[in-house]
Amino acid sequence: MPGDNCVDRQLFGGAISSSFPLRFQDVSDIRQVPDHQEVFDDPARDECLIIELLDLKHDVEDSGSAVWFLQDLATEQNAEGSTVIGQSGIFEADGLRFRNMPAIMTTAVGVMAISKGRQGREAQNIVKVYVANLRLKEVGTDVLITAYEPMLINPLSESARDVGAGLAVPAVQSGCIPMSEVFKLAVSNFKVHDWNLFAGGA
Repeated sequence: MPGDNCVDRQLFGGAISSSFPLRFQDVSDIRQVPDHQEVFDDPARDECLIIELLDLKHDVEDSGSAVWFLQDLATEQNAEGSTVIGQSGIFEADGLRFRNMPAIMTTAVGVMAISKGRQGREAQNIVKVYVANLRLKEVGTDVLITAYEPMLINPLSESARDVGAGLAVPAVQSGCIPMSEVFKLAVSNFKVHDWNLFAGGA
């Protein structure tokens, strides 16, 4: 499908870039998200990709950082039944270096029940959440790349109007790249072009 053609996206004023399918639209302005976030959405599938720049969490161990952020997201969104279903070990992101120090990365995957916007628990959808934490220690930054893939749409959810209630239609069946692959593309193609974006990067 043409919408699944992967294109380079300029993030944070061009200081960062990544690559993922064209079907994901930039909704950062519409959602009025904070300056440290960029949000991309595919309304036809209710899938979402978020890239965030956060102050480095010095008290979080590298080995469990992606799981920590996944659990933090669950708490922040009042998720029910949050379960971690997979996590990676630590590895170096060789293509992402500041002063010859590579970033380190961990990933985690979980399932949780969350509601959209201000909808309550009665309208929660079951979603699979993919999290990558790129730790840019030299510039005191945790980069969080998060992808949301609906598994079951609640009939009371706002999502039901756009994509229908019940089990989500598999991406392959819709002719789309699966969200797990979209997530991998966004993470593997993440590049910093201007380190001055970060405090201490000058």
